[in-house]
Amino acid sequence: METIVKTKWNIDTAHSEIAFKVKHMMISTVTGHFEDFNASVESENDNFIDANFNFNAEINSINTKNKDRDNHLKSDDFFNAETYPEMSFTSTSYDGNTLTGDLTIRDITKEISLDVDFNGIAVDPYGQTKAGFELTGSINRKEFNLNWSAVTEAGSIVVSDKVKLNIDLQFIKV
Repeated sequence: METIVKTKWNIDTAHSEIAFKVKHMMISTVTGHFEDFNASVESENDNFIDANFNFNAEINSINTKNKDRDNHLKSDDFFNAETYPEMSFTSTSYDGNTLTGDLTIRDITKEISLDVDFNGIAVDPYGQTKAGFELTGSINRKEFNLNWSAVTEAGSIVVSDKVKLNIDLQFIKV
């Protein structure tokens, strides 16, 4: 029986970013990041087909460059960081173009799919082997009980239901 060797890759947080974008009042876009996150990959091959991707982010690390907005996002109106301190993602498949898996926010787990650009593998000046990915997609925040909503006097929605995800990941071969 042949033993399958899996290569483990850990996130290089200095060269990675977890960002999201949301329409505000339907006229502008607010960008936010999670500053404290962790991710890893286990792969049987250098193209990462069928690799296992795992990710989590600390909700309290959310940063939209506005302290009041960040505190509102951490409240029960949105993430409820006190009760649900992190969100997580575990992949179920990766075919080279699409990463599919289970995203958990609050107490809701839903399958999502993200478009992936695998930028390849390179060895850095320090001899570390690294792999880079760009992931994009969107979710409906209300499907994860991020339900807060308001309407302006003119009838504009304050926060869009659609949240765009822009994720840049660099992994270091362990």
